[in-house]
Amino acid sequence: MKKTIITVVGKDTVGIIARVCTYLAENQINILDITQTIVDGYFNMMMITDASASKKSTGEIAKELEKVGETIGVSIRCQHEDIFNMMHRI
Repeated sequence: MKKTIITVVGKDTVGIIARVCTYLAENQINILDITQTIVDGYFNMMMITDASASKKSTGEIAKELEKVGETIGVSIRCQHEDIFNMMHRI
């Protein structure tokens, strides 16, 4: 399994989840877990996904999701699970 961690942060607006999920579906990326919250108008979402069926590398996915974020006014980051875990080790 090729797990990736995707985070989305920015001002809340209509369609954020729809745009991200559309990209994931078009690229054969399955959502394993998702959490989202809105605090005082700021949107925050974290997803754990399985990109095993995608023909794209994690780097390509990350760059494309970053561009999706730019078009909707949010910051989207995507990292391979191993890198995410190493960065958040205590």
